[in-house]
This record gives sequence, structure tokens and C-alpha cells, in this order.
Amino acid sequence: MPSILALDQGTTGSTALVVHQDGTVLGRGYREFTQHFPRPGWVEHDADEIFRVSVDAAREAIATARDKPVALGISNQRETVVLWDRASLVPVARAIVWQDRRTTDRCRELEAAGMAPLIRSRTGLVIDPYFSATKLEWLLRDPDVRRRAQRGELAAGTIDSWLIARLTGGRAHVTDRTNASRTMLCDLAKGTWDDELLALFSVPRSLLPEIVASSGTAGTTDQSILGVELPISGIAGDQQAALFGQACVRAGMAKNTYGTGAFLLVHTGAAVAVPPAGVLATAACGPKGQRAFAFEGSVLVAGAAVQWLRDGLGFIERASETEALARSVPDTGGVHFVPAFAGLGTPHWSPEARGTITGLTRGTTRAHLVRATLESMAFASADLLEAMEGPGRQGPFLRVDGGASANDWLMQFQADVCGRPVERPSQVETTALGAAALAGIAAGAWRDADDFAASRTPTRFEPVINASERETLRAGWQRAVNAALAWARDA
Repeated sequence: MPSILALDQGTTGSTALVVHQDGTVLGRGYREFTQHFPRPGWVEHDADEIFRVSVDAAREAIATARDKPVALGISNQRETVVLWDRASLVPVARAIVWQDRRTTDRCRELEAAGMAPLIRSRTGLVIDPYFSATKLEWLLRDPDVRRRAQRGELAAGTIDSWLIARLTGGRAHVTDRTNASRTMLCDLAKGTWDDELLALFSVPRSLLPEIVASSGTAGTTDQSILGVELPISGIAGDQQAALFGQACVRAGMAKNTYGTGAFLLVHTGAAVAVPPAGVLATAACGPKGQRAFAFEGSVLVAGAAVQWLRDGLGFIERASETEALARSVPDTGGVHFVPAFAGLGTPHWSPEARGTITGLTRGTTRAHLVRATLESMAFASADLLEAMEGPGRQGPFLRVDGGASANDWLMQFQADVCGRPVERPSQVETTALGAAALAGIAAGAWRDADDFAASRTPTRFEPVINASERETLRAGWQRAVNAALAWARDA
């Protein structure tokens, strides 16, 4: 029975799994890498370091599995941009990360120039520094770099493109539809690079990768890198990979991934649908990995807020401590924490917003702040779901995954504030599993996403509070969000 190597290249680390055809994880590897913050609001990664730790994680997974995989699937942090030399495969500069806000002023210029309707209609996105186009435009601002790009000496892409270029020794320069749809340079309906948008951001078409299917062979790894030669048969941005790994492959099915940020996607089927205000439309995958679409909402800071409690404040030593601390107090004592370290995403899209704590009193303790941090993830995710579905269009349940989904207290609170059941799969690393599924379908290991997910049994959390309690809780959160937005408006 075949096994598949899956590489999930995330914002703070790279995870590799070797997944057997029966769904068992045979091998695992993980490596963190350095976060660079050269200025306030700037976030960068060393693309070479990302490649090195990804290879180390993959080699560890293969070694512990003691089973040679037959294909490789890749999922990746989206929107992050790398610019590199085609011949040497050396990055021109550090990668600009999706969290980076340095192009806020440029985005304001685009808004003022009336470009929002064009970008919205072509890409399904809103104008925001989150997306790749203004980041790539910024990397090309140097005249010498631009001349090299125009001569065809440079290549650019999101992290999937960078990893594939390095893994294939530069033979393949590709991306898939899900990643391309996050750049603000791709026509969502056509699945192609848009000439008008390329001109708007002064991006040479020759710089960009070929857009390929999410499931299907896109290249072959160099044996000297991983120790095995593997077809790269699955590619998807991390959130679309998680949607697929959760078998949310039909219209109306929804999942929420709690990672560095929280990302909620609702599958909308095989045709592009017009998203509600503040909600994104994005590419997704159908049951066999074919082209499909979804609505998406983004909480820019979720798990990163817990990291801040640990590393910035020293409140905890491990993220797992938060559950017991949250249970140790009956409520937050009136405290709300809006962790807008990188601005607010859906549905507000306020890049100027910053982290805000309201309701502090002399009686506030560490436990109250920890509980308020966990509650913020659930409240913000409930806002996303409401914005995407609208009144009277509530789905039957919400599937969850990612590191924070292991917290039972948080998942119960999520069910309570959403007013619907929450389902957590037996394996929460669904981003890597989705990449494995896409590659495995192309390799013949599984028929479709349902076949891949058939062996997993979810844990279900049912809402236990009434509608009046839910409304009171969410009203308090909304008051805190309004405070953060008011602070941003006065800047």
C-alpha cells in the first residue's frame, strides 16, 4: 500500500508527514525557523532557511517512517513573496511575509485612485497589504532589480513556487490555482494572470510561475535533496489544503483553521460566487482536486496571540497551559482582548488597527487575560462565519483544525458563540493531510477527498448556551472591536 510525503510549510515552521494509504501517519518531522521584524509592521523570512528546514523536516519524516513515499504534496503559507535568481536559485532579498504591512500607504493610493472595484471583480479580493501584489511591487522598486527582472534573470512566486524551484533544481517554476488566487494578480474566474493587473503593479509576466492544477504532477524532486526522487503531485495554499483535508469539497461546507492566524473557508461550489462585503472569494478544490471556489475570512492574529502571551509577556511556558487557566475563572472579568497586532482582517480590513485590551481593573489576573485571548479567537471566527453566510443561511456544523483546536475549552466556547456544532477530526494537522490527499489522488492512493477522510472519526462539541447569552457575549466583543477601530481612525 503506498504512502505519500506531505510538506506543510507554515509561517513559523515546516511540518512533514508520511501518510499511509489507510490514513495512518507513519513518519513526522518538524523544524521552526527565524522570524525577522526589521521595522514596526514589517515581517520577513529567510527563504534559504525555509528551504533548509523544510528539507530537514521531510528527511526526518521519511527516516522515521522507514517507508519510501510515492509522491509529494506541498501546502504553504500563502501571499508571502520570494524573488530569486533563476540561474543560481539565490534569493534577491528576504521574503516579505503575508503579515507584513509595509505597503499600507500604497494600498491607500490604490483605493484613492478608484482601483478597488477592478481588483474586487477580477480577483475576489480587497485591496490590502496582506496580498502579494504590492509586496512584489515593493521588491521590484530598485532599478537594478527591475532591469534584471525585465531581462528574464529573476523569478518570483509564493512559497510553493520557491520550494518547487529548489526541490527540482530550478527545472520547474509553477504555482497552483489556490496560491495564484491570493496574489491580487490573478483573474479568479479564468485562473490566469491578468494583464491589466500586471500592468497596474508593474510586474513582468515572465517573472511569474505557470499556473497548474492542484492535483497532478507538476515536477519531480532531485534525488540528492530528499534522498528519493518523487513526483510533486499536490499543491495548495495552506487554507485550501485544510479545506480539502477536512473533506469540505461541496457548497455550504465550512472549516476553520487555528494557526498563526485563523482562516475560515466556506465552499461555494464549481462556479465563482459574488462574496458579501468584506469577505474574500478564493480558489478551492472539488472532490478530486478539480477547480472550485470558496468564500474566505481571515483573522490575522490567532495562535500568534498565544505565542505573545508566552514569549512577550511570560504568562505561560507552553500553549497547552491556556486551557486550565481559562477554566480557572468563571469569565474574563469584563476584559476583552482584540489582538490586532497586524491590523484587522475580515470583515473590517483595517491595516492601521493594533492590539487593544479593554475592561482592565485592579482585579484582572493572568488567568483573565489568557481566557480573553482564547475567547478572541472564537469571537473573531464567529464574526467571519456570520459575514460569509449572512442571516438565515447557517450551515449545519463547523469543522475545525490547527494547533489551537486541540483545546477542548476553546472548541466548546466556539460552538457556544457560533450557535452550531463544532467537529474536530481525530488528526488536526489537516493542512498537511490535505496536501497528502491531493498528491495521493493523483498517484492513485485515494479516489477523492471523501475516500481519504473515511477513516477519521470527529469529536463533536454542541452549543450549550442560549441565544440571549450568546448575543450578550458577542455584544461585549463587538464593543471592544469598535474601540480598536476608533483608535485606528484617530491615528
